[in-house]
Amino acid sequence: MSTFSAFCSDFYINQKLGLKLDLPERRETVLDLFDRVRKSFPRLSHFQRYDTEVALESNSADRDWQWVALRQTSIRSGHVNPASIADAYHFHKTILEVAPYFLSISPLDIDMLEVVFGFDFETEHDKDSVVFDALLAGTPLANLVDPGFERVSEAQPAMAITLGERGEMQAVFEVRTRPRVPMAGDRGGDPISVFLTVRRFGPIASLDELKSAFGAVVGHAEMLAEQRVIPHLVVPIYETLQARG
Repeated sequence: MSTFSAFCSDFYINQKLGLKLDLPERRETVLDLFDRVRKSFPRLSHFQRYDTEVALESNSADRDWQWVALRQTSIRSGHVNPASIADAYHFHKTILEVAPYFLSISPLDIDMLEVVFGFDFETEHDKDSVVFDALLAGTPLANLVDPGFERVSEAQPAMAITLGERGEMQAVFEVRTRPRVPMAGDRGGDPISVFLTVRRFGPIASLDELKSAFGAVVGHAEMLAEQRVIPHLVVPIYETLQARG
């Protein structure tokens, strides 16, 4: 865990199971699923409604924070500042095991499985300026700005790569300096966020295949985080913030 959390304010692992058909909206179905999740994770006792989803959360004031949310065509879950990566994986795998049965999800319905490794940096400095200095200064893109007369107003670099022999997986590297639409998993505030998103596209042959798909996705995510995201995105932003004081 120290490798992932050493250089940022918050580290989290999120999961999303994307579906092709709408989830059932009956109250009993949603509440039965959340009751089942709460039996395994008693801290998740706060039921919340957002604009586009409903969620079950633990106390968001705690540093170690968990949540699970249902949208029209997806099931999302997150673990913020887990004590260990194993704890986060256990939480997400439990959601993958129980949700399909409560929500009548078929293997054909599965569009993709996604895992996000997120790194947040709380700062009072201009976030776009920090990202520009950390990641873009000295590159050809920096020549687009005349620092004597202009100020960078948006610097949110992103890049995607294809993984797997058949191209069934994708990884996205992204830096954000703007808040998103409020939803489950947002603590509020406006940090610099670095996201590594790894997706495995469906359909799958059986629900049991979700376990191996999850293992493949997090295996790629760990490797990319350790070898690329932390040294080439996270550490430069951390060092730039440290230099600014």
